[in-house]
Amino acid sequence: MAERNPGIVLDLDWLNNVRINKPAVFKRAEELKTRRSVKKNYQIAWMLRAVTCIDLTTLSGDDTFTNVQRLCFKAKYPIREDLLKAVNMHDKGITTGAICVYPSRVCDAVKALKEAGAPHIPVASVATGFPAGQTHFKIRLAEIKLAVEDGATEIDIVINRAYALGGNWQGVYDELKAFRDACGPAHMKSILATGELGSLTNVYKASLVAMMAGSDFIKTSTGKEGVNAILPVGLVMVRAIREYYKRTGFKVGFKPAGGIRTAKDSCVWLSLMKEELGEEWMKPNLFRIGASSLLGDIERQMYHSVTGRYAASFEFAMA
Repeated sequence: MAERNPGIVLDLDWLNNVRINKPAVFKRAEELKTRRSVKKNYQIAWMLRAVTCIDLTTLSGDDTFTNVQRLCFKAKYPIREDLLKAVNMHDKGITTGAICVYPSRVCDAVKALKEAGAPHIPVASVATGFPAGQTHFKIRLAEIKLAVEDGATEIDIVINRAYALGGNWQGVYDELKAFRDACGPAHMKSILATGELGSLTNVYKASLVAMMAGSDFIKTSTGKEGVNAILPVGLVMVRAIREYYKRTGFKVGFKPAGGIRTAKDSCVWLSLMKEELGEEWMKPNLFRIGASSLLGDIERQMYHSVTGRYAASFEFAMA
């Protein structure tokens, strides 16, 4: 992770001056999606970069130690060894950016990564009543502290959407400050649940408030909303990151999550980071992708690039 964002005092005047040009946002997002393509010679490099930025995720009601263990093994060995050797990348130590699980599975993930010989891979835990955030404030704080005690080094929290929709930005800020304190040494990723915020203006304001409160990352979605990571929302959020950095000098990371399933999708998001924030934001310390099925498609596309044919799903351990 990058250096911590210490946050700043809530600046309501800054929020009140926010204006979003919606047609321009959608036009720019469409340009990114349709006009930007990675040249064939560089596609494998971009796909491998995407792998290193994935928060490999399992957030299911039927999660067990076994499937968390399998996920951790995949995090250490995300791409088949023969494919990495074919592109001379087998000795680069490529892993995913992190593992992301429910708080009750943090101990399982820590144990499984140690058994796999990969204790350096971060364990991220969702918290604060994920995904709705509709639990008692004290319980949300306790959930963060327990996850950190169990070994989580990154905490993905959810903001209070009721406060945001009601324009109570002071309330959003105060809760996030308390969450940041509860995280202690763990980095805090703030999930805005943008599909439930109602407008791009609210998305921009929520992004600023989350950063002012000390979020180390801002994240689009829980993956459980009707609308998750879409480019117009991502563009608004990274523009907020850019403005915050210009005003304060503090770098904040970005994490799109939900609906990113293909290698092509991941390259589009990487293009967004490169063009809007620069190459520094194309690395896992400042960019993550929340995904569960993306890795399988990247591995299939690499297989096609190396062999000239597409593999059947049974040819991959977790395709």
